[in-house]
Amino acid sequence: MTTAAPELLTVPEVMARLKYSRSKVYDLIRAKRLSSFKEGHCRRVPESALQDYIRERLEEAN
Repeated sequence: MTTAAPELLTVPEVMARLKYSRSKVYDLIRAKRLSSFKEGHCRRVPESALQDYIRERLEEAN
């Protein structure tokens, strides 16, 4: 049985999904509200981290 690797998103993909600017996405990363990691020059955001961020925002709104 193989497990699927988690989907990793680029900053532009996160920007498109959230409809946020580049600076807003990096602000979220710096504030540790959106988890990410850097490999060489590439910043990646796991899909699960994006879903967690959205879920937290929805909980804050209620």
